[in-house]
Amino acid sequence: MISIDTEEEFDWDGPFQRSGHTNVSVGKLERFQSFVEKYGIKPVYFVDYSIVQNDEAAAFLKSAVKNDSASVGVHMHPWINPPFEEELNNHNSFAGNLPKELEEKKIIKLRDILEDKIGKRPTIYRAGRYGVGPNTIDILLKHGFAIDSSVRSRFDYSDESGPDFAHIGPKPFWLDQNHHLLELPLTTVFSGLLRKQADLLSPSFNRSGLLRAFLSKSKMLERIPLTPEGVSAREAKEAIDVALDDQLKLLVFSFHSPSLSPGHTPYVQTSGDLDRFYDWWRAIIDHLLERGVSPIGIDDLMTATSLPHK
Repeated sequence: MISIDTEEEFDWDGPFQRSGHTNVSVGKLERFQSFVEKYGIKPVYFVDYSIVQNDEAAAFLKSAVKNDSASVGVHMHPWINPPFEEELNNHNSFAGNLPKELEEKKIIKLRDILEDKIGKRPTIYRAGRYGVGPNTIDILLKHGFAIDSSVRSRFDYSDESGPDFAHIGPKPFWLDQNHHLLELPLTTVFSGLLRKQADLLSPSFNRSGLLRAFLSKSKMLERIPLTPEGVSAREAKEAIDVALDDQLKLLVFSFHSPSLSPGHTPYVQTSGDLDRFYDWWRAIIDHLLERGVSPIGIDDLMTATSLPHK
């Protein structure tokens, strides 16, 4: 499954701002959609408030959903997503840190606008910055969401006031006893001589940059997320092979939509980088096909897990 955090362009190193963003990459979504359709892939676009307010983006997404060639989910950046009742700071950039009532208002505001603009109510969610919190599950269950995909397995954002996923692996799991809300973690695997000890080593691996660098450079323990952003095709193929050897049944890839246009993320700065971005996908999709891995869309996944379609 390929998922795209479909969002505005902004300065990743700058302060959070409510305005002044651009949507240059909107015009590049159609190229990526056409590219993956050739492989029978139905991507998931997790769409934020800035994107759904863009008429070009809304028209593209509505057409893709109508044609059953893609799915749309909610992707909430609280700093640009009304209502605005919180201070602008790093702590509040993780939606799960907001008061429950405000987090709920923001999620539902975006969901309802997406339904109005695209013609179908989204029931899948990914918090911006992976920022789920103690109230998020209850909010999603209350409002009929079927899938959350906010967990970036094996990563720890607690130093930034965010969530800690260091102990969470890449396998999907139920978030409630009644099996109404499924978690689809973004796939990250450990490779190397010590990968079987990954659960034990993961907290230290996340906390210590020096240890992480030593283990990665020595190939004793490498953390590899399935993304074209900062991960080579060689590394991604290795991660795929490790995941399949571990009997992982679902691989969830991800990237940020501004990477579809040069100059807006650290990963794609030039037209040459963009060419290599597409070459990465060609190599990875070919490898997946060679390994007998088939694409799956959200609707098929919901059917397989008996989740309600809405």
